[in-house]
Amino acid sequence: MNYLPRITDFLLSLGLRIDFAPLEAPTFLPGVRITQGGLTIDEAQLLYPGDVLHEAGHLLTLPAGVRGNMDGDLPDTDLHRGGELMALAWSYAVCLHLDMPPQVVFHEHGYKSGGAHLVAEFAAGRAVGLPMLQYYGMSFDERQAALRGVPPFPHMVHWVCQA
Repeated sequence: MNYLPRITDFLLSLGLRIDFAPLEAPTFLPGVRITQGGLTIDEAQLLYPGDVLHEAGHLLTLPAGVRGNMDGDLPDTDLHRGGELMALAWSYAVCLHLDMPPQVVFHEHGYKSGGAHLVAEFAAGRAVGLPMLQYYGMSFDERQAALRGVPPFPHMVHWVCQA
């Protein structure tokens, strides 16, 4: 099944800018590039539609002031290491929200072949990245969700970081 239209429709509904255009230079994930706070997708090069969702997670889980300056490969900084963890949890929640199998994002060729392990961890309630999503008020663990009267992760209170 081609999940790309469902993914891009959802991302566009969140206000993320998406351009479909050829990408000349190599990208970290084939066929998708973070471009000035949005995404450029080259469908001819894209191997896995879930990679689009993961890259969008990098953008949408960080404050707008950071998001707008993100372009190309992300630097190896504490901010982006934390953003990686948030992107994992966020994209897992999106898969469930859109009624897609988590393997769309966590495919066998990604995450150093650890996609199945990540899916198992999330399914068991061990949500890597949730503390950072909670810090930004985007989603909450069971205790914090109960205090706020909202469902716990994988429910998202906000799909886009409001900080």
